[in-house]
Amino acid sequence: MTKKFKHSSESAVILSQLMLPSHSNFGGKIHGGFILSLLDQVAFACASKHSENYCVTASVDRVDFLNPVEVGELLTLKSTVNYVGRTSMVVGVRVEAEHIQDGSIKHCNSSYFTMVAKDESGKSIEVPGLELSSEDDYRRFIKNIKRMENRTKHDEIFSNFEFDKQEFQHILKDYNVIMK
Repeated sequence: MTKKFKHSSESAVILSQLMLPSHSNFGGKIHGGFILSLLDQVAFACASKHSENYCVTASVDRVDFLNPVEVGELLTLKSTVNYVGRTSMVVGVRVEAEHIQDGSIKHCNSSYFTMVAKDESGKSIEVPGLELSSEDDYRRFIKNIKRMENRTKHDEIFSNFEFDKQEFQHILKDYNVIMK
């Protein structure tokens, strides 16, 4: 029986993996695409645990690679459900890399995945609500409400955006472009 409300700690998933030479790019750092794949996997696991159903990735809200990840470091991805809607959840994932020899830890990435729960026939299905108890729980939930409000404003601005080259040409003078 699925609970009506769950605390984020009930579905939190932590994944740690040693970074190998096979995960690196031509520059010798861990390939961003490999890290993105791990982010998606841990977000899926976290959302599936919360919803007790198969989940799909609906969107990813901003992925910034803050620090490079080196071969030989232990990469740890920590995920929690930060927000729930009717059928969707926002999973926050924090990525840290630990230098094995000296124990130093660096924050490499924080990302937010919107995941949607699906039933056996592939239709969206309702998810349990989120139990908020700590200041962090409230902060994360409110932060996601604000993020969605900003996304809605952005979408409204650009859905009605009318471009006139002459009107915006003055803006381009400060950028690394040539106008012909």
